[in-house]
Amino acid sequence: MLLATSRVRAILALVALWINASAAFYLPGVAPHDYVVDDPVALYVNSLTPMSNSQVKSVISYDYYYDKLHFCKPDGGPQQQSESLGSILFGDRIFTSPFELRMAKNETCKLLCQTEAIPKEDAEFINQLIKDDYGVNWMIDGLPAAREALDDHTHETYYNIGFSLGYNDNGKTDLNNHYDINIYFHDRPGGVRRVVGVVVLPSSKATKMGKDNKPICDKKNLAFQLKEDGKSKVVYTYSVTWLESTTAWATRWDNYLHILDPSIHWFSLVNSIVIVLFLTGMVAMILLRALHKDISRYNSVEAQEDVQEDYGWKLVHGDVFRPPTQLMFLSVLVGSGTQLIAMTALTLVFAVLGFLSPSNRGSLATVMIIFFMVFGCISGYVSARVYKMNGGEAWKSNVALTAVFFPGLILGSLFALNFFLIASDSSGAVPFLTMVAVLGLYAIISFPLSVAGSYFGFRKPRIEQPVRTNQIPRQIPDQPFYLRPIPSILMGGILPFGAIFIELYFIMNSIWFHRIYYGIGFLFLVFGVLILTCSQVTILMCYFHLCNEDYHWSWRSFMTAGACGLYVFLYSILYYLTKLDINSFTSTVLYLGYSAIISILVSVLTGAVGYLACLLFLRKIFGSIKVD
Repeated sequence: MLLATSRVRAILALVALWINASAAFYLPGVAPHDYVVDDPVALYVNSLTPMSNSQVKSVISYDYYYDKLHFCKPDGGPQQQSESLGSILFGDRIFTSPFELRMAKNETCKLLCQTEAIPKEDAEFINQLIKDDYGVNWMIDGLPAAREALDDHTHETYYNIGFSLGYNDNGKTDLNNHYDINIYFHDRPGGVRRVVGVVVLPSSKATKMGKDNKPICDKKNLAFQLKEDGKSKVVYTYSVTWLESTTAWATRWDNYLHILDPSIHWFSLVNSIVIVLFLTGMVAMILLRALHKDISRYNSVEAQEDVQEDYGWKLVHGDVFRPPTQLMFLSVLVGSGTQLIAMTALTLVFAVLGFLSPSNRGSLATVMIIFFMVFGCISGYVSARVYKMNGGEAWKSNVALTAVFFPGLILGSLFALNFFLIASDSSGAVPFLTMVAVLGLYAIISFPLSVAGSYFGFRKPRIEQPVRTNQIPRQIPDQPFYLRPIPSILMGGILPFGAIFIELYFIMNSIWFHRIYYGIGFLFLVFGVLILTCSQVTILMCYFHLCNEDYHWSWRSFMTAGACGLYVFLYSILYYLTKLDINSFTSTVLYLGYSAIISILVSVLTGAVGYLACLLFLRKIFGSIKVD
């Protein structure tokens, strides 16, 4: 008894110790940094990105220290900061800066630097960036520098990441060369302080240099226009104000993640759920009424012989599990689709639980890449099982294609688009060593796991179908127009797209307007709705085809659900025409290229859902009837 009590006490002590240790860290995100008065506070600079609130005019980002921009550099040159794989792939290029900030030490109109005379071509480039609404991105203590904005619905103040490079006023471009930096801090016991907010108010001032090499600061200074004559010099200055805040460090991201009009997200979710309920009702009606009645009639022994002749979907029992054409390609796509389903689902679970906080830059993209690589085993296993189930014999080709085809298609497309970024001197161009690292991850993790998954898939016994396949294929009668391949596929893809298109709008805003996507909880629910919608639409269309004696369901089920990706691409073209104002060829190619990749990913994911749902449905109903 005493021994048991001592064990319980020991366990409780360990649990308490673990809880105390856990309390010392902040999940999600990074550990807080404590400052005392006069401690140096580093300001890091990131890439310049388009940040228009109305229409994006470019999708190309530029390095802060790009030679044509002539920003002030720190002594000894800027030092690049280490970043995660996802952060690099998404275009972050973080460097040190010449700004000198000290905790609780205010500064007024401090000189940053005076540039050399800016060449005519570079001045034209800077002014064009201002016309294209480019913004500057800084970071202090892991927080992005922001500008304050007002929510028209709630009248609450929130933060928009980044601030304008300059202003375009009636054809005149004013370059912002003075920065009022307001830094909010939270007091902690022990005299330490934590940074909880960064707001920058940029302004354009025609500041002159005095005889003592100090800027002559005057509030009445006119706006500064960068002349394109090759003689203009820019005087960069900044002021720093430290402000105490009641915001706790753990909630400092709340102002950045403000949800504008959450009712739209709820409307999106309700819209999706209504579609699912409608489809669920249709499927339930088929399963409970039509199918139940059909199966009872087919299995009736007491029926008369002349009535026992097959009709309806039972007519195709000898052909329904006939191997499809292009079996190899179909099995590879279904395997890759299941890999994407697993990756997306687990990434969203981690994001909902808070492990992928925005304070960990690039964590979402990094985790997605790692999960995609690891779940190569699922791709190989499912592809092998589907291929073997349908009588495929070229197993070596299946193993190789599953491991190489889809990852190669995506990586090859991304690398091809990367050359356009390199040609435009964009900071978003993935460095050569990072490309090698991604290929290395694929070769070390994804490829071997895919082969291993295929190995275990082929070692398993073949999946036996509930009914035998006839040697001679049955002739398919003429189908009504709405059940022909193209109309039925296009009709089937509308409902899954309808379940996600509102949330898709916010995701595209996040990608192209460089905003933080904050609706992870909504997205998690919408993803579940998408899976259900794809499954139910495919089952419905499959049942209608079988009742019309059309047994070519394999590719059609994949394409019916996969048509959702086609609608995503068409929507991206509509978005391009209505929300973007892109005039350059490179930006257009990049936008359409990335949109096409996203659409392919959606098509393969939803297509795999449709195929597997239809397969399970057919095995269930044909396993429930008696066939001679």
